[in-house]
Amino acid sequence: MRRANAGNEQTYGYTPTSQMLEDESQQLEDQLSSKVSALRTLTIDIGTEVRSQNKMLNDMDNDFDKSGGLLASSMNRLKAIAKSGGHRFIFYLLLFALFVFGVCWMIVKFR
Repeated sequence: MRRANAGNEQTYGYTPTSQMLEDESQQLEDQLSSKVSALRTLTIDIGTEVRSQNKMLNDMDNDFDKSGGLLASSMNRLKAIAKSGGHRFIFYLLLFALFVFGVCWMIVKFR
C-alpha cells in the first residue's frame, strides 16, 4: 500500500518519505551542531575561568604564606622581648590592650 501511495505523493506535490526523513535529519543535525558549538564555547569559557581562579588561589596562597612568615617572626620577637623584659612588659601590653578595647567600646556605645 505504501508503494501505491508513494506514486500519489509525487503526483499531488508531496515530498517523498525519504526526502522528509533527510530534511528532518538535516534539521536535527543543524540543531545538534548549534548545541555542540554552544557547549564548546561554554567549555572554553569554563577553562578560562578555572585558570583565572587557580591563578588567584595561588596568589592568595603566596600572600598567606608571607603573612604567616611575618606573624611567626613577630611572635618570635615578642617572645624574645617577653623573656628579656620581665613582667613589666606583659603588664604594659595588658594595659595597652585594655585601653584599645575601652576606646573601641566608647566609640560603639556613643555612636
